[in-house]
Amino acid sequence: MTAVDETLPTGWRGAWRAAHRPVAGVPRWARAVAHAIPFLVLPSGIWRIATVGFDVAGDGRHHGAADTTAGLPDPVYVTFLSVLSELLAFAALGLIAAWGEVFPRWIPILRGRRVPLPAAVIPAALGATILTVLWTTLAVQIGSGVTLQGTPLPDDFPTATLHGWRLGFFLATYAPLPLWGPLLTLLTIAYWRRRRTPAPHTRT
Repeated sequence: MTAVDETLPTGWRGAWRAAHRPVAGVPRWARAVAHAIPFLVLPSGIWRIATVGFDVAGDGRHHGAADTTAGLPDPVYVTFLSVLSELLAFAALGLIAAWGEVFPRWIPILRGRRVPLPAAVIPAALGATILTVLWTTLAVQIGSGVTLQGTPLPDDFPTATLHGWRLGFFLATYAPLPLWGPLLTLLTIAYWRRRRTPAPHTRT
């Protein structure tokens, strides 16, 4: 029995491998991109949790969180937002793994059935578009110091209130996010092309 076998139950090990194992025909670059996306999103989540849990910003504000907390306590909302972002990033693996082509057995009724191509491509393409617009807009605002309407950024915007290493920390954690949308776009196109191409034994 290996060290992995001793530390990770068989069920969890199998689920982990199934979630990450690419299907046949996935190019190497797509594997690298799909595995990289969760790590691109992780730093911003760490920043948000660090501001609410440890006040690393030094001003008591929760930089990186939305203006509204949906009625939840700030720590709960920020943690939920960070976990949700990471789960959405992890979903990129579905564009290279088997569970993105065949519904897993834990899904009632649909288990074992083929995932319809539009059911995967349309949400992925829509998400990639939203992410590209959202994070590109934020990057432009941070770089220019003004909103897209040409007005100055709010006084409580992180780049206006943070200084020194705290500002550098914030910028470093959010810098990878503009890549999320374009990389997801590439994965979506690769997924669409792979699913559209029949397997060699089915070609006429």
